[in-house]
Amino acid sequence: MAYEATHRYAKISPRKVRPLADLIRGKFADEALEILRFQPHRGARLLEKVLQSALANAEDRRAADLHHLIVIDARVDGGPMFKRMQPKSRGMSSIIKKRMSHIRVELE
Repeated sequence: MAYEATHRYAKISPRKVRPLADLIRGKFADEALEILRFQPHRGARLLEKVLQSALANAEDRRAADLHHLIVIDARVDGGPMFKRMQPKSRGMSSIIKKRMSHIRVELE
C-alpha cells in the first residue's frame, strides 16, 4: 500500500530540489531522512518535511511496519510562476520568473 504526501506551491525552483529527490529515491525512509538532515540546502528542509508528513500518513493509516517503508517515488514538478519586470538599459525590460514547485513523496 502506498502512502504519499505533497507540498504544493513551494517557493523554490524545481531545479534546486530535483537533485535532492534523486538522492533519496529508492532508499528506506529512515535512511532518506538521515541523508536529508545532513544536506546544507534549503530544498532539503522542504523535502524532509514532506517525507516526515508521508511517514505520519503511514502511521495514521496504521502501516504494518514503519521501519521497512521505502521511498518509491520522490518527484518535483514545476508549479506556476510569478512574472516580474526588471528595467534594463535603453528603456527596455526583461522578465524575471519566480518559480514554484510541487514536491511529492510516495512510500511503500
